[in-house]
Amino acid sequence: MKLSDFDFELPDHLIATRPAKPRPSARLLVSEGDRISDAHVYDLPDWLRPGDRLVLNDTKVIPARLSGERRRQGAEGETRARIEVTLLEPRADGTWAALLKPLKKVREGEDIHFSAALSARLEAKEDGQGLLRFNLAGDDFDAALTAAGMMPLPPYIAAKRASDEQDKQDYQTVFARHPGAVAAPTASLHFDENLLAAIRAKGVETTHVTLHVGAGTFLPVKVEDVTSHKMHAEWGEVSEAAAAEIAATKAAGGRVIPVGTTALRLIESAARGGHIEAWCGETDIFIYPGFEFHVADALMTNFHLPKSTLMMLVSALIGHDRIKQIYDHAVRERYRFFSYGDASLLVPPNRD
Repeated sequence: MKLSDFDFELPDHLIATRPAKPRPSARLLVSEGDRISDAHVYDLPDWLRPGDRLVLNDTKVIPARLSGERRRQGAEGETRARIEVTLLEPRADGTWAALLKPLKKVREGEDIHFSAALSARLEAKEDGQGLLRFNLAGDDFDAALTAAGMMPLPPYIAAKRASDEQDKQDYQTVFARHPGAVAAPTASLHFDENLLAAIRAKGVETTHVTLHVGAGTFLPVKVEDVTSHKMHAEWGEVSEAAAAEIAATKAAGGRVIPVGTTALRLIESAARGGHIEAWCGETDIFIYPGFEFHVADALMTNFHLPKSTLMMLVSALIGHDRIKQIYDHAVRERYRFFSYGDASLLVPPNRD
């Protein structure tokens, strides 16, 4: 299984830099059996059945991109350097792993000032990253970070424009509850309260799980033999109540449909024993063709990067040849790609 098997040509103008407004007005490609249909996200209830269950990732993206200043007192006076910081993940000791640019401009023990309220000390450097300890914690830290930080847009958007205040709304789901992600579960960005109400009115239930999406989600695959790729780890939780709801839907013959690859990876991590159970911890599950699914019957997801682990995941679910047909159709019909792009509903032929 070669990396080149998951490549495709994508015109640059199909990469979305802003989301559709309102959220459910984004387009929705539906693959069901051998049919491809063109719809919109607000049509989603028409493609669901009473008794189905959507699984939603309720992680909350933190404004993890910070611009700060290192100040150093020397014999010739104070020198200053601009330092760009992207928070990656909190550590058990209270520090944050972060990317610092330029890392060489900061010494261990020095402070970086982000605002009048927020600063952080560089405690260590390891593996090209810095370990930062902030001057605030808890709600005070959250408030100061919200004021000083910006949303950590994916590289393919950040290369086209800077993050702004609008992204603090656009790059967050309407059901975000638990702060900790540095990237959004982007398929869920298409939902608003009206769409959720329409889904419930159809007799479709929803279940919330939490997977804190990390910056590693954007790391490229660098090996030609994809089976030797090592996935990044992300923290997630499937509560006892969530596991029971999903299990009840399966037992009743309903379909379990995760919204986004993050929700899918999490529930399949919690079902490696063959059935869904409560689960909490870090998962580095890697889903590629040949994977045995125990929970997911279909998937709602955006359109993914060429040669990415997410292309391998959707190929595992619905078939490699079928995905090529779907993506050829999406490019031909000018669907918008990636985090702020359009969506797809993928129903494997044996589960429609």
